Amino acid sequence: MDLNAYEQDHEDFRALCRTFLEREAVPNHPQWEQDGIIGRELWLAAGKAGLLGLDAAEEDGGAGQPDFRYSGVFIEELVRAGVTAPGFVAHNDLISSYFAVRATPEQRARWLPGLCSGELIAAIALTEPEAGSDLSGIRTTAVRDGDCYVLNGQKTFITNGENADLVIVAAKTPSARGGSGMTLLVAERGMPGFSRGRRLDKLGWRASDTSELFFDDCRIPAANLLGRENGGMGCLMRGLPRERLCIATVAVATAEKMLAFTLDYARERAAFGKPIGSFQHNKFLLATLDTEVTLARVFLNHCTAELNAGRLTVADAAKLKWWTTELQNTVADRCLQLHGGSGYLKESAIARDWANSRVQTIYGGTTEIMKEIVGTALGL
Repeated sequence: MDLNAYEQDHEDFRALCRTFLEREAVPNHPQWEQDGIIGRELWLAAGKAGLLGLDAAEEDGGAGQPDFRYSGVFIEELVRAGVTAPGFVAHNDLISSYFAVRATPEQRARWLPGLCSGELIAAIALTEPEAGSDLSGIRTTAVRDGDCYVLNGQKTFITNGENADLVIVAAKTPSARGGSGMTLLVAERGMPGFSRGRRLDKLGWRASDTSELFFDDCRIPAANLLGRENGGMGCLMRGLPRERLCIATVAVATAEKMLAFTLDYARERAAFGKPIGSFQHNKFLLATLDTEVTLARVFLNHCTAELNAGRLTVADAAKLKWWTTELQNTVADRCLQLHGGSGYLKESAIARDWANSRVQTIYGGTTEIMKEIVGTALGL
């Protein structure tokens, strides 16, 4: 069975990504982990290397490559290099899912070249202190006032929140019937009334800046409306399958990585005079994990092909997201256990991957919400 969904052009791109990360990211990553934020110089270097805006049109500064497999390769190489930078994934996903698709020609001309060059960094602000997976519960409001929207509210757990120059903000618009409409507005760095809170101290993904954002009578020009007023929820629903495919790609690549070096460890580490992998319990455990990771790769390849064909459904993306991220956590837990005491040291690779894995079942929609989506699709 051939699990490789990539062609030679993708492997050539993989070599470019690998060389770039080993040269530009790996040597600086320990400092970024300590600081809790990746230096902007890496974004500029990534833009120069052609790693940002992969499927944005060439006239907008992108690579003009809609094939998601290129994004998948970049994600896999970030995982391989141990570069905890979901901000890159979020940035590229935002370009493809929102800016390049929903933006007006004027907005694309104004924003996309900078997003593709790394001069501008993007974020999306959905989660609030009282609203996470249930987006209908957001309290941030946007009230039209002349040629502006007046934005008030608070967002939290925002990836790229500190580095971001452009933030897509989801807000309730009282103009909708019953005040339940949602609108997406783009807040720009330096706008009066837009401020950032503390850099959040997370268990994992420590090099990824995650922040609180505040909007206090922040006047957003109507020209920064993304899509149409009260059309934000539909826009999000169309963009979420790709976001969840990105998260699943991280999950499968990380599970494969953890399993590979745990297998090596199980072959080399001896106890009671023989390799620990030869004990029946451990052998069966690793056999089970290998089978499940293989199945996850098959489903991921299928969903990638479906996205490329324009057929990936919300339900299938939800299935993929919850299954692969739960599996990632299972692999992380079992592999750390097999490493024994050495696996519990912070400097060990398995400990870092274990910590980074835990959030995967939470962001992008929790496992419970994913199952709700699947259940609803089943007519339940």
